Amino acid sequence: MKKILLILSLSFALLSCQHSGTGSEQQSEKTQSNQEAEFKIPFEKYQLENGLTVILHQDKSDPIVAMATIVHVGSNREKPGRTGFAHFFEHMAFNDSENVPQGTNRTLVEELGGTRNGGTWTDGTMYYEVVPKDALEKLMWIDSDRLGFMINTVTEGALEREKQVVKNEKRQRVDNQAYGHTQHVILKNLYPEGHPYNWTVIGDLDDLQAATLTDVKEFHSEYYGPSNATLVIAGDIDFEETKKMVSKWFGEIKSSAPVKDPEPISVELEESKKLYHLDNFAKVPEIRLTLPTVEEYHKDSYALDALGEILSRGKRAHLYKVLVEEQKLAPSVAAYNSSNEIAGTFTIRVRANEGVDLDEVYKGIQEALASFEKEGFSDNDLQRIKARQETSFYNGISSVLSKAFQLGIYNEYAGDPAYAAKDIENIKSVTRKDIMRVYDEYIKGQNFIMTSFVPEDQPSLIVEGSTKANVVEEQIVQGAEKEFDADALADYEKTPTKYDRSEPPLGETPTVSVPEISKSVADNGLEIYTMEHNELPIVSFAMRIDGGAWLETEGQYGVANLLAELMNEGTANKTPEELEDAIGLLGANISFDASIDSISVVGTTLARNYQPTMELLTEMLLEPRFDPKEFERLKAKQLNDIKQSEASPFSVASRAFYSQIYGKEHRAGIPSGGTSESVAAITLDEVKAFYDKALSPKNAAIHVVGQINNEQVKTGIKKLSKAWKGESIALPEYKEPKSFDSPKVFFVDIPDAKQSVIIVGKSGLKGDAPDYYPFTVAQNRLGAGGSARLFQTLRIEKGYTYGAYTNIAKARYIAPFMAYSQVRANVTLESLEIFKDLIANYDETFTQQDLETTKNLLIKRSTREYETINNLLVMLNEVSKFDLPFNFVEKEQAQLEAMTVEEAKNIYQKHANEQEMIYVIVGDAATQLERVKAFGYGEPIMLDRKGNPL
Repeated sequence: MKKILLILSLSFALLSCQHSGTGSEQQSEKTQSNQEAEFKIPFEKYQLENGLTVILHQDKSDPIVAMATIVHVGSNREKPGRTGFAHFFEHMAFNDSENVPQGTNRTLVEELGGTRNGGTWTDGTMYYEVVPKDALEKLMWIDSDRLGFMINTVTEGALEREKQVVKNEKRQRVDNQAYGHTQHVILKNLYPEGHPYNWTVIGDLDDLQAATLTDVKEFHSEYYGPSNATLVIAGDIDFEETKKMVSKWFGEIKSSAPVKDPEPISVELEESKKLYHLDNFAKVPEIRLTLPTVEEYHKDSYALDALGEILSRGKRAHLYKVLVEEQKLAPSVAAYNSSNEIAGTFTIRVRANEGVDLDEVYKGIQEALASFEKEGFSDNDLQRIKARQETSFYNGISSVLSKAFQLGIYNEYAGDPAYAAKDIENIKSVTRKDIMRVYDEYIKGQNFIMTSFVPEDQPSLIVEGSTKANVVEEQIVQGAEKEFDADALADYEKTPTKYDRSEPPLGETPTVSVPEISKSVADNGLEIYTMEHNELPIVSFAMRIDGGAWLETEGQYGVANLLAELMNEGTANKTPEELEDAIGLLGANISFDASIDSISVVGTTLARNYQPTMELLTEMLLEPRFDPKEFERLKAKQLNDIKQSEASPFSVASRAFYSQIYGKEHRAGIPSGGTSESVAAITLDEVKAFYDKALSPKNAAIHVVGQINNEQVKTGIKKLSKAWKGESIALPEYKEPKSFDSPKVFFVDIPDAKQSVIIVGKSGLKGDAPDYYPFTVAQNRLGAGGSARLFQTLRIEKGYTYGAYTNIAKARYIAPFMAYSQVRANVTLESLEIFKDLIANYDETFTQQDLETTKNLLIKRSTREYETINNLLVMLNEVSKFDLPFNFVEKEQAQLEAMTVEEAKNIYQKHANEQEMIYVIVGDAATQLERVKAFGYGEPIMLDRKGNPL
């Protein structure tokens, strides 16, 4: 349970995850966790003759199935000179296999209404999908072929393509991001040469480029056998039928030699090391202290996890009090333990305020640790952490995919799918004495690795005595990459099989039932939407109060965000610390936030604590503290956030795009958090005045989903509905966004950027416009996923990017239609030409088959859209926001099924005319600006990082 949330984030990113353990059981067994009932996930585990461990979990609450394959090979199995290979192989495994037609692995799951991805971390690799249950056997066909029949199909062209894709991923996640090289610097200096954690998961570009077909085949032969993997199937399944399918598709995969699990390899630093890097992207300085600790599931790892939270999480945490509140050196702090399969680390990270000397931050860290040693912490602090972890556990098993992750990870690394019960027991048994002991043993007076990453032009902020870190920056060279033919097929002798391994048919089409919605209106005008969902003992809620930044006046931009943040910081009768304790001891979370058109409060609590949680929400909403000290802190934090946004190339591109589409006269043309100038001028009195004018129950709706019925919901908010008064607030009308009668090109220079961010688009539609849903359908095959044209062309065919997509937000105002990607810098012009061609000619190339594919995937995708509490909250919010009928899903589906090719083409032509679009490029002007001039749409208009013309 300790790292379930990290497992879940595999859906979004390449990870350095934190799981370990020893091998799996050898005999078939049918078991259930016999620990505390609330932590039980029933399952059946058995093993095929070829050594593959299979775990089945039945959950019939939704007509979907998740499949996860965990292969016990991560970057810790690599060799120096071949770093990044486990992650690279993960990419290769999504290509062809002997019995699945070329390209099908990458497109079919999405077209069946499913989702798929993979992830690699230090200790393992995972492949996973979620599909409607009728596609289960098709999924087994694809996944079994990947595990047992893919290696013969690997070609030089596919190898070269994936090299480019992975290098683009590294540029996007590491090279083109502020502080992106930090992990590389830490690992190289913390672990000795040859240690399996001496390199990052994504590895070095030179090592990646040197990979050969022979390397790929050897890696597969050594690690990709059934005996080194766990297969988990969870969802709406019949055990006996599923076992027969598993036996057919996976049973004839050739067995493999056992792979020994890595043993822990601890490290001890002989001396502390201080290193620095002048970061081209960073706008504020960051310091990290990293110390070696212990491997995962070590008895001390649980207390170290708690120590990180005690030191940094919450108002009473010593690092927070000293660095944020007292010395005002930073807007926030973080401390955390990361225990992996063979070793672990403890990190203290502080991203300071602009211009702060990191020597001062380091002194503050020392003072905070000294304070911790002297004063310690309370029993309440520890209880608050444990209550939060209980709620987090439930949130971590809210979907069939998350359950599959949990069962598979625990089986492969802890040796038992039911290890969650033991993990939770270990967490709950941590004592104050344990925490102080591990602090004394692993932190106090120990040697560390310290990194100072500072803006390139501010070397004076580096910690004194630091030496320059060895960071190799990629050079932008035109035409440096090899050409490749990824469509070429390998010449090989097909592996004999016992069964016919051609594509199986779909099963019986699943029936989707939309959960029942209850609506009522309180006497004060507050709308109440409820949906009962009894799978887990938790309740989640989301209240939306219409207005938000929309109600701000010129010169006040950012006041809505400041108000929302300040409402989290205490009440009239509770200090910020007391409010935090009250929420934490309930195992709850409550958080106010602001957006362009609303202020919202969201939260989750254990079902048994719903009533007291609502009482706290009422107090926070109606009796804000408006603490002057907290106001000044949050104002500084908001200014720091604005500054940091200038370090993200994609954020810079988005700001430039929106500023040109909407202009300064439209609120959507200015960041929802305001500008540095507007936020700096806001006073606490202005925040109070905005509170008085911006929050009314007649503009609000609360949505509640979980183990609760409609009457209990209304009882819980009875006090709120009686005490909260106010008249309806009229929302301002804004004129329509700019329209362009011809394409325009805008360029923002970020010197030495390794990628160019490209956003193409125009003003679009309101979310309640009659054309909104038909247009989302019509443009689907252009950029709505990995099987669409942009992704298939820019990534799969060309290898220019890690991903390319389209989007049109569903908003009350006219939101823009946009297509976007982050491409290798030296193919900026070529990528612009692809965007232009695909967008301009999409309607002409749109076929009946495209429409049928779109209809199928959207209809089938609905099987996944009501699975979790969060899914249901999103749906309820959409119903209330746009005043949709409760059967809007059926109405949209009928509209979808009736759409013709001509209607799709016409709606696309109407709202996606390429000749009315603008092109925004954020990249290295020194190498790319002259090339962009050849694009053919006139001289690029230069903008600064705030979207202003230069």
